[in-house]
Amino acid sequence: MANREDAALLVQLAQWGSTMGIEEAQHAIWSDTFDPETASAEDVLVSRILTWGETVGTLTKNGLLDTDLVLDWLWVSGLWTRVGPAAVKLREKHGVPELYENFEALATRQG
Repeated sequence: MANREDAALLVQLAQWGSTMGIEEAQHAIWSDTFDPETASAEDVLVSRILTWGETVGTLTKNGLLDTDLVLDWLWVSGLWTRVGPAAVKLREKHGVPELYENFEALATRQG
């Protein structure tokens, strides 16, 4: 069950996201011209979403932030649908299946 500490951390994540330009990145990945299949983690805007999503996923995985609160706040599965293919390509390129695994797990949990 979420508490005030979770709420405070959620607001801090929103502030960090704003500082790092998450709104610009979201606009880019939701654009009609964005193609998830050709997207690359080398694109700074895609990378922002991946980094931010992995951070949120890691916090929830480790019980430091209430998962239900996050899933009520964010459409994690939608974000992963857009940038996940870029993460998978990066995993394959470097042979590191753990890259962005917490982001993906949180998205899968949301369904």
